[in-house]
Amino acid sequence: MKELKPDVLKSKEAVVAQFGKNASQYVTSANHAKGADLQDLVQAIQYNEGMKALDVATGGGHVANALATHVQEVTALDLTPEILQQAEAFIQKNNHQNVTFVQGDAEQLPFADESFDLVTCRIAAHHFPNVPHFVQEVYRVLKKGGQFALIDNISPEDDLLDSFYNIVEKKRDYSHFRALKKTEWISLVEKSGFYSSFMKTYEKKFKFKEWTERMQLPLDEKEALNQYMLEQSEQTKEYFKLVEEDGSVQSFVGSSILLHMYKR
Repeated sequence: MKELKPDVLKSKEAVVAQFGKNASQYVTSANHAKGADLQDLVQAIQYNEGMKALDVATGGGHVANALATHVQEVTALDLTPEILQQAEAFIQKNNHQNVTFVQGDAEQLPFADESFDLVTCRIAAHHFPNVPHFVQEVYRVLKKGGQFALIDNISPEDDLLDSFYNIVEKKRDYSHFRALKKTEWISLVEKSGFYSSFMKTYEKKFKFKEWTERMQLPLDEKEALNQYMLEQSEQTKEYFKLVEEDGSVQSFVGSSILLHMYKR
């Protein structure tokens, strides 16, 4: 395993620390546990007998749990031990016996070349310091013709709106690295050797109170984030459909993308 640069190591340590203390929240979070994107991901995949799947950065285990009824075996991988424990408890409660749990890094997958028929990753890549390395690793562990199904939050194409969205995410969660633009994802995966077969975008409504409490954001930081969002231009607030009431942000709307691909 390659030695990590100090800034990259610090970023990964932040992910482990942040998700470790909030592990149980990701099993019950409505944005993670439910949603049309999860159903669409499962339905976009072409299944076959004996299929082996890898769910990268499994979080609460919702994708691995959904795949377990369709494939022969699922490997659920996550960097954070506490997250894996929560995911395992959730999946075993649903009586799935074909899921194994591995602690590992999305950018240095601990598997041999061409080990899987399917790789999935949902609402996680914005935490990865080097997304191109992640995509290269997915390509490496997939068999030729294998499928890659990705869902992640995306930032707007406009640079100023992109900057605002990523700053807001970082203020709320210091383990956030960067949400890519839709065009950046498409360019990256296709340059890496994938053929994009299906794409869909979604609006995501974030309820400010729940969204900040899931990260156990201290009150002073929550108030500072609220003030930062309210100070933005009317055009920015309109774009994100920001709802304000009595000087408090109630909600805003972001976006996510589903990409289904094949390895050439």
